[in-house]
Amino acid sequence: MKKLAVIGCGGIGGYHLGHFLQFTDIVELAGFCDLIPERADSFCKQAESGKAYTDYRVMLDEVEPDMVFVCIPPYCHGEIEFALIERGIPFFVEKPLALELDLARKIRDAAAKKGLITASGFQCRYSNLVEPNRAFVENNRIVFVEASRMGSIPGVDWWRRKDLSGGQIVEQTIHQFDIIRYMIGEPTEVFTYGARGYVADEECPGYDTDDVSTTAVKFKSGAIGVISTGCYAKSGNCLDSKVTFSARDKRAELKILGTLKVYGEQPAETKDAGGFVVKGDGAVAAAGDAVVYRQEGDAGILCDRTFIEAVISGDGSKIRSPYADAFKSVSFTLACNQSMKTGLPVKVELE
Repeated sequence: MKKLAVIGCGGIGGYHLGHFLQFTDIVELAGFCDLIPERADSFCKQAESGKAYTDYRVMLDEVEPDMVFVCIPPYCHGEIEFALIERGIPFFVEKPLALELDLARKIRDAAAKKGLITASGFQCRYSNLVEPNRAFVENNRIVFVEASRMGSIPGVDWWRRKDLSGGQIVEQTIHQFDIIRYMIGEPTEVFTYGARGYVADEECPGYDTDDVSTTAVKFKSGAIGVISTGCYAKSGNCLDSKVTFSARDKRAELKILGTLKVYGEQPAETKDAGGFVVKGDGAVAAAGDAVVYRQEGDAGILCDRTFIEAVISGDGSKIRSPYADAFKSVSFTLACNQSMKTGLPVKVELE
């Protein structure tokens, strides 16, 4: 049985651990590392296996894991990935991969040269909403994309500092940027406006990132888009966050890991008296003039298991977001930060 280790036993590490506990039929939970010993100890207790460490190098040398999940804050990337590459260990890295594109590029190229199986934490690509969304995009020429994500400030200190988190675009809304790339293809250029002054210092001491931003995007396909995000919200009532893919006579509205509503297409299936479309998996319902697809289960489970099974089999072809592809989503978001900083349009580096 292959051995799995985790570096970073905070909140996102706990999210993955909840999945790993369902995979003990195929993997041994062998090591957990965190700078805070109590966190690593807690993971061992929950897993009822493995050993706790505070030094990842010691863990790698003693445990000799077959795969590692890297669940660390954005500003911590670099040394850990290179240590894994040097040892030839396949790795899964939480997004964003890094806050400097050159660093991510070096990691990408080193992992590729070593021939390692890699993956990143874009679990939204594994949602059951992806296939009907991609079918809509493939069958309808997308002219315009509009996306929004409005929320509040996460409760971890490093997130408040843009130099440590990358800001909301890079650390959170990268999921929206990524799923748009996955659906309609690569961006070529961005222009981003940012604004501050809505979140008061007393609300969030040490906070120095952007309260809200709007990005105009050009895509290789010829489509254009607008992606807006903010962390100023005190209530979900401030905005209905979603991604809209607009064709000339139809649209698809995606609430990531929630629902997909397709407007302008008459469902071929027969509706019952309650307005529901008869469908074998029960996932589709009609609401007004829309066909509605609903999220089923935790997409992160499939995301994590796909990587684990890829390492076991040696075949990474089913991984939907390997490091090299995730690099492009990171570049997409970092280009937005550069545009905000310079006040100029910025080309998106895809290589």
